[in-house]
Amino acid sequence: MSVGLLIVTHNLIGTELLRTATAMLGGCPVRAEVIEVTTACDPEAVLQLARKKVAQLDEGGGVIVLTDMYGSTPANITQLLQHGSTHIDVITGVNLPMVVRLLNYATLDRVQMVEKALSGGGEGIFACRPNNDEEIS
Repeated sequence: MSVGLLIVTHNLIGTELLRTATAMLGGCPVRAEVIEVTTACDPEAVLQLARKKVAQLDEGGGVIVLTDMYGSTPANITQLLQHGSTHIDVITGVNLPMVVRLLNYATLDRVQMVEKALSGGGEGIFACRPNNDEEIS
């Protein structure tokens, strides 16, 4: 039973993250879909599409749903997917390290994959500052 992946983001963010991650890894080891949410979208129509995609992606292991910004339309829509479901996890703040980590650990169960996604996403964030002892050219 593999875990499905649904990415629901503003515009092309999710599409580009998935495309970049799969290019880096040479493929996509999970069933994955992306929904691009625009300012002109009907949130109810997007919710219905998301429900359809979740049903298609769930092969018994559940679905992890990634979205970009907590409190935004994509995130609000994805949270509605969880109502009455025990097989869907939603993670906000999607970034490339998170997607790469998920794809690298595609053989784990959903709970373990969520932990890997959270750690990958968080560990991929740094404030890059020059070392004061080194000369910058």
